[in-house]
Amino acid sequence: MPTRIDKIDYDALQQEALRGVVRAALKLAAANGLPGDHHFFITFRTTAPGVTLPPELLARYPDEMSIILQNEYWDLAPGETFFSVTLKFGGQPKGLSIPYAAITHFRDPGVEYHLRFTVPDVAPDPVPLPAPAPVLAPPPQADAAKKSGDKPNIVSLDQFRKK
Repeated sequence: MPTRIDKIDYDALQQEALRGVVRAALKLAAANGLPGDHHFFITFRTTAPGVTLPPELLARYPDEMSIILQNEYWDLAPGETFFSVTLKFGGQPKGLSIPYAAITHFRDPGVEYHLRFTVPDVAPDPVPLPAPAPVLAPPPQADAAKKSGDKPNIVSLDQFRKK
């Protein structure tokens, strides 16, 4: 039987639909809080396009990070393509912005619900080569000294004196 080519890309459609479940759950939590034993474990790629983290968190979690939305989270704002939230790290509030496309795992252990997503690896941005150092022209005195054979250039002030 010949191999059929999926030109619709059902896997991508399914992933997007399941990310819609995450979006809807976050919208419910933002509007009403988390009911009962519900709480969310969300793992995401920190290097995915659109992820915004404070630099110290990105340095600490250079590839992937997990957050928990349970008791202490603020400003949960789920949008259509990303959500933002404020969490405390080391006692300090930090704002995060995470596209749904960056999420690799979503889990609600309160009801044993779990989703796993495929996030394509993003090639790191190429490091730009440093610009070549500009070539500076030597100062005019250096040119004059070379022309005169490196002899001192003596100017007589007699021509400028009144006679």
